[in-house]
Amino acid sequence: MADSSFDIVSKLDRQEVDNAVNQAVKEVGQRYDFRNTGASITLGGDEIVMTANAEERVLAVLDVLQSKLIRRGISLKALDVGEPKQSGKEVRLAASLKEGISTEDAKKISKIVRDEGPKSIKARIEGDELRVSSKSRDDLQSVISLLKGKDLEVALQFVNYR
Repeated sequence: MADSSFDIVSKLDRQEVDNAVNQAVKEVGQRYDFRNTGASITLGGDEIVMTANAEERVLAVLDVLQSKLIRRGISLKALDVGEPKQSGKEVRLAASLKEGISTEDAKKISKIVRDEGPKSIKARIEGDELRVSSKSRDDLQSVISLLKGKDLEVALQFVNYR
């Protein structure tokens, strides 16, 4: 019998990120507490930049954005938020989008699978994803539930289950 396998990846649905940013822009433009604060959100490539006239306002804009991302099913682990920086009369806050599993994170995940998962599991790193294989589908299911229970720094998705 052939091995069953699945891939562990960390990918973003760009359309959902774009939709979340557009919803946040709309809400920031309509809310009374953001009037005359110069609050704005822009998405450019892999970075979301939020601006306002005070640090509290830019953090409130971040909160609006995070709530829209969560509602759209995007993990906040995929958002790497920097520190608010004063730039002239405005405060800027940059948040970069993280995709892919770094080599060190892949090694950590592989070690967790080897140490705590069933013994028949094989995990190997392939670029920015991890392929997990075993003869038993039940073992693969237990690895998925094991990793969902762990608090890792990356947002994980389990794809190509076969």
